[in-house]
Amino acid sequence: MPSINADFSLKVVQHTTKMPFIVSPNPQVKRIMLDRVGDEIARATSIVRYEPGSTFERHTHGGGEEILVLEGTFSDEHGHYPAGTYLRNPPQTDHAPFSETGCTLFVKLWQFGAGDEQPVRHNTLTHPWYPGMVSGLSVMPLHEFDGVSTALVRWEPHTIFNPHMHPGGEEILVLDGVFHDDHGSYPAGSWLRSPRYSQHAPYTEAEGATIYVKTGHLGARLLPLPDAS
Repeated sequence: MPSINADFSLKVVQHTTKMPFIVSPNPQVKRIMLDRVGDEIARATSIVRYEPGSTFERHTHGGGEEILVLEGTFSDEHGHYPAGTYLRNPPQTDHAPFSETGCTLFVKLWQFGAGDEQPVRHNTLTHPWYPGMVSGLSVMPLHEFDGVSTALVRWEPHTIFNPHMHPGGEEILVLDGVFHDDHGSYPAGSWLRSPRYSQHAPYTEAEGATIYVKTGHLGARLLPLPDAS
């Protein structure tokens, strides 16, 4: 399988609502591959869709797995995770996932640092929000480890943030509304990956926006893939 958006020095913008789902090795599970380094064992970011009644064989996540449930209910032997659930399954954990109703997930594989071993289960529908750095901004911290931070950020309409730089890079998935910066406009479903030391001046207009944001990971020391030299 060829690498996808594997040059992390480049900015990438993908409009996932316009991209087709591709069948995975399990025909009940389809995916949109956003970035990927490796074959079936890969450092990867994807949108994954489980058909109703689908199951996936038990497997181990050697490099860890991060999931945000976007639609439906995702399940495994440990529980049921409705839309809005944020999960982190640390390296070497295993499970046998399934979905009775069908679901759509945002999934990141093999993107944990050494020592990041704490499982995380957050229901973002009830998890607390905190005031952001400017008026109109609210932040829900989801995870932080060794300089890598993951959060949901809610932007009220007509919110303006100061121009700033991301030394460790930034990744955004727009969950609702429309997110803007000085480089473009990004409706719900847009995925952006901006390289280390990139700069922008983000804002919202009348729609406001809610976004998933990860920072610091493009400069982080991640667990190596098995075939890495």
